[in-house]
Amino acid sequence: MTSKIESIKAREILDSRGNPTVEVELITNFGKFSASVPSGASKGRDEAVALNTKKAINNVNKIIAPKLKGKDVTRQREIDNLMIKLDGTKNKSKLGGNALVGVSLAVCRAGAKANNLPLWKWISKIARTQPLLPTPCILFIEGGLHSKGDLGFQEFMAYFPARSFKEKFKIASDIYKKLGQALKKRYGKRAARLGMEGAFTPPINKTKEVLDLLMGAGGNKINIIIDAAASTFFKKGKYNLEKKKLSRGELLRFYLELCKNYPIAALEDPFFEEDWQGFQQITKKIGKKVTIVGDDLLVTNLRRIKKAMEKKACNGLILKPNQVGTVTETIEAAKYAVKRKWKVFIKHRGGETKDDFIADLAVGLGTGWIMAGAPTKIERMVKYNRLLEIEEELHEN
Repeated sequence: MTSKIESIKAREILDSRGNPTVEVELITNFGKFSASVPSGASKGRDEAVALNTKKAINNVNKIIAPKLKGKDVTRQREIDNLMIKLDGTKNKSKLGGNALVGVSLAVCRAGAKANNLPLWKWISKIARTQPLLPTPCILFIEGGLHSKGDLGFQEFMAYFPARSFKEKFKIASDIYKKLGQALKKRYGKRAARLGMEGAFTPPINKTKEVLDLLMGAGGNKINIIIDAAASTFFKKGKYNLEKKKLSRGELLRFYLELCKNYPIAALEDPFFEEDWQGFQQITKKIGKKVTIVGDDLLVTNLRRIKKAMEKKACNGLILKPNQVGTVTETIEAAKYAVKRKWKVFIKHRGGETKDDFIADLAVGLGTGWIMAGAPTKIERMVKYNRLLEIEEELHEN
């Protein structure tokens, strides 16, 4: 069976926030394959540039599509490298990271079909990695840019030990419901408000109050992950948190106190994305017990990952294909980090679509972790439901 691209067409759709984004449809002689592109609420400065949607669509249709016509969809690296060269910039600012990643994901889906493999297995094959079902890090409470309240930190997630993905997800989902009941009892109707990614946004402005509520619902087996997204509350050299203007040292002491008193397994973006000294200090202090994760700091960018390793600034990576622009670059970033004993968390974005690619990516790369939001909204649940399907596929094999 030939596996060549016949045509590629991009169109505009809306993401979960109602904002326009790119959907790509790729046609071969053996079928159609599509992919849609998410967008982030908090973004790192070195992320692949997301161009105006109409411009990105035009770049796919007028520039990328003609160059890829006739290309073999099983040659993922070759196609990705061609697009990178066609763009010619460090940050995908000519054609747009949102243009490149949509095409790259669609090509990957087509490549899997051409080889008659599930997507996760095809990713594992081209990445030369061992498939593994990830532990779901479920989102429970949102603050920061994800809500309209006064809670400074952006996300409070948790995971629970169990033998299977299905069991881990069910435990977390049950606790999510239990937490909802506790919030409703304490705060009434205001507790029912959901944030951007489907989690609760109660009228709380104290971090410790949130952690106490999570502990009450989750019990002693809970492992908490905080995405501080500190770049969003860093202004004029100070960290504006809980109605205080904190120095780097004061914020560090606050984190140390939290980690001493609560079962915090990981801290994501605890400092401003260019506060390398803050990242270095916290990693040195507690990095052996708590995973210090870079998202805005690293933006799935191999150059920044290498810099962070040299500086010993963190020991965990958030992996997002649309931050870097292609499947190939995403795989390279993940493998580089895993080889050096970092934890790698595949993660969704604030503005999501019903595309479930990251579920297969998480399994195919075998990094062991996924963050896909709360167990509520459809654009989050499709990722978790796909993982439940993959678990069955793995057992059948």
